[in-house]
Amino acid sequence: MIRYVLRRLLQLIPVFFGTTFLIYALVWAVPGDPFAGKCGQQACPQSYIDLMTGKFHLDDNLIVQYFKYLGSLFTGDWGETFNGTSVGELIANSYPITLRLALIAVLIEAVIGLAAGVLTGLRGKGFLDNLVLVSTTFLISLPVFVTAIVLQLVLGTELGIIDVSVSDDPSFGELIVPGIALGSLSMAYVARLTRTSIAENRHADYIRTAIAKGQPAGRVIGIHLLRNSVIPVLTFLGTDLGALMGGAIVTEGVFNINGLGGLIFRGIQNRESATVVGVVVLLVLVYLVMSLLVDLLYAVLDPRIRYD
Repeated sequence: MIRYVLRRLLQLIPVFFGTTFLIYALVWAVPGDPFAGKCGQQACPQSYIDLMTGKFHLDDNLIVQYFKYLGSLFTGDWGETFNGTSVGELIANSYPITLRLALIAVLIEAVIGLAAGVLTGLRGKGFLDNLVLVSTTFLISLPVFVTAIVLQLVLGTELGIIDVSVSDDPSFGELIVPGIALGSLSMAYVARLTRTSIAENRHADYIRTAIAKGQPAGRVIGIHLLRNSVIPVLTFLGTDLGALMGGAIVTEGVFNINGLGGLIFRGIQNRESATVVGVVVLLVLVYLVMSLLVDLLYAVLDPRIRYD
């Protein structure tokens, strides 16, 4: 296992460099004047342009800029915006909020999606199966921002159960409804994926063998069927955590949440490349770590998988 973990960590190194370089090149290579609008309605003075060009190494070629950025990043310096605000400080203030929101969304989609998928997969065709299929199709057809706006209007404006906007540092309770909106699409996918996986494995040879040996139905379902059926679902949930953190920009905008989504949006709007690159590099790290953890959990769920 230790050898496998070390090998996987070594494999992540070129992936990290490749993805971060691509992101850095795409963001910093965007055509246009990087100082446009930085000095109000007037053009920035040449002294300011020279100062910022030297500070952000804009006169170097792209490769040199990238490795200088990595050098600062590895020392804990995430860079600064053009107005001197630390990108690391901005991320530190926004990241915990988005992480709480993403965790709530993953928890909701895992609990409800798995429960719906298991029930329909075990029962087969019937009223419950049709209900889940219709409801998941409905959720898949709705964009996330529509679900968020509907929940906000119905629960906030009409019924007054929730606040239309959350506080600056929202608690887990305030983020439940935004989490439902954010995880609704993935919840539908989890339910369908679980249902399909269980329906396929119900008639597998190892299930028939376990039943023929006289094992209790609960053990057959819980130990043999569910552990093998949940593997593709685990892959989806693990990678979805990073996707939800990066895709929360719409949900955070609807509920006025000061998270990473809003930080990326403002960074793009204000052409603050350092902010955009810093947030995306963080999301890349989350993706890489989650993919490693998912691979390691495979051996826990499926005893046939062994890492040498």
